[in-house]
Amino acid sequence: MKKVKLGVIGLGRLGMVHTRHLATLISDAEVKDVCALDQSQLNYAKDHFNVTTWVDYKEMIDSADIDAVVIVAPTGFHPEMVIYALNANKHVFCEKPVGLHLDDTVLLMEKTVTAHPHLTFQLGFMRRYDASYRHAKKIIEDGQIGDIVYIRAYGIDPSSGMESFTKFASDNDSGGIFVDMCIHDIDLIRWYTGMEPIQTWSMGNQIAAPELKVIGEYETGVATLKFANGMVATLIGGRHAAHGNQVEMEIMGSDGWLRIAQEPNKDFVTLFTHSGVVRPSMQSFSERFELAFIDELKDFITRVQYKQPGSITMADGIQALRIAEACKQSAESGSLIAI
Repeated sequence: MKKVKLGVIGLGRLGMVHTRHLATLISDAEVKDVCALDQSQLNYAKDHFNVTTWVDYKEMIDSADIDAVVIVAPTGFHPEMVIYALNANKHVFCEKPVGLHLDDTVLLMEKTVTAHPHLTFQLGFMRRYDASYRHAKKIIEDGQIGDIVYIRAYGIDPSSGMESFTKFASDNDSGGIFVDMCIHDIDLIRWYTGMEPIQTWSMGNQIAAPELKVIGEYETGVATLKFANGMVATLIGGRHAAHGNQVEMEIMGSDGWLRIAQEPNKDFVTLFTHSGVVRPSMQSFSERFELAFIDELKDFITRVQYKQPGSITMADGIQALRIAEACKQSAESGSLIAI
């Protein structure tokens, strides 16, 4: 099967992870071009991956010999980049979320995806590719825990990343804690239940990082979602985990419970010393979900080769963004919001 020639847009933390995986671990992918505004990032990519570098993403799409683009730019640029790439007849992998707001630009993005059924479009909700989350889905589908009663989800970044996040959020609109972080768990809850929430009551604070008040960001966000059958889900997003990267989910059923990644263990080593019993913790999302990131890109490449639609669709992205925006609106207004 012919290799898929790729251009990557965005070389930040996740963009560089994707580029490295595509260039070194996925045999059917060939990264030929990369685009970023930071010259040091471009220099690194050129030296390590032997790629052509660009500053203007439109010039790259128009001029480079590529079949597909992988978009890992700041969220606010996702709609315009997806639209431009699809109209240039390129397959598209786009990181979540589809946009910052469910506005006319995102709706035009949706129409553009629909207008190009011959092109593969896939969203980067990588947790659906994680082995533990997939195992949990099978347990649920097999009826092993009965009907879902309640879901609790944590997504808390290590506090060591606060400085870099503050700089990023000061220079870009991150979308906020619900759109930027909790949207992963929103997607998983939709995936597990096959249902859409009907109400949310949400709130947030900056107790662990008062400096975020200046840029209008919550450090911790909590959202309660209610579903038509009475099921409830609680989402907690934050950036203050002192021990590392804390991403976990608990699903309570009528006949049993399951928990995914209750502790962010780095490996199977436990250290016993005069200081006590210590288990090393994972320190980043890229470490926790490395295999999921690789597998979602492998799947995208295969779907491009076989001319198949993406596994995670624009409809998934629209619904997740609609729910996340309702959570944000509830937190800002202090009101119960209908979704």
